[in-house]
Amino acid sequence: MWLRVGCTLEMDFQVESPMLLLMRPRSDAHQWVAQDRYTVSPGMPIVEYTDMYGNLWQRLTAPAGHFQVQVQSEVQVPTRLERAPGAPFVLVQDLPDQTLMYLTPSRYCDSDRLGQQAAQIVRGKIPGYDQVDAITRWTHRHMTYLTYSDPAPISAREAIERGNGVCRDFAQVGIALCRSLSIPARYVVGYLHRLEPMDLHAWFEAYVGGQWFTFDPTQAETQVGRVRLGYGRDASDVPVFNQFGPLVIPSRMDVFVEQIEDLTH
Repeated sequence: MWLRVGCTLEMDFQVESPMLLLMRPRSDAHQWVAQDRYTVSPGMPIVEYTDMYGNLWQRLTAPAGHFQVQVQSEVQVPTRLERAPGAPFVLVQDLPDQTLMYLTPSRYCDSDRLGQQAAQIVRGKIPGYDQVDAITRWTHRHMTYLTYSDPAPISAREAIERGNGVCRDFAQVGIALCRSLSIPARYVVGYLHRLEPMDLHAWFEAYVGGQWFTFDPTQAETQVGRVRLGYGRDASDVPVFNQFGPLVIPSRMDVFVEQIEDLTH
């Protein structure tokens, strides 16, 4: 399917402010970016670089005053979500090097504190995909999705204890529980078609059976229509923007996702 996705971000700075932006999707095994438009106002030099996770960042210094960035992309994504019940657990000694960074605890995914709980959740499940699926379903049932919950970042264990959160918290709970079972899991931020209310979204991917699979604990059944902006160990690795200097809250952040006709015809 083809999706047109985009975001408008506006801020007002009192002083010159360096920024890092993660607002431009890139083509990978999950998606093909056919067209891409990226504009900033006022005009200023922008430098792009790729981080250790393969994410494409924009680096700039916004002048004092009103700042706006607008991004719009036409992206082809799969029409079905790949699932593989029974896909086996991969022994740690057999994992590819690039998955190992997603195996250990991180700032908000305190997997070293959740081993006993994870073992209870997956009891009786075949090691691998079925365990991740059980974790995803447990998280969906156990936690309440609140669009406007407390915005302060908390750990996966704290989110479980609180029992509610936003998509960020759901994803980090799933990740931490997977890692506690030695299953690599990574945080994903991006766009989701038909999300209500529309906003940027977060989910996670787990490495089983020799590949990455998509899981979304905010949904009873993980749906298609996803455009990825970035991957990380947890939300701290993939904020849509990092602004340095005196803290400024965005005055506007609008997100849209719409299905469009096949651009290849």
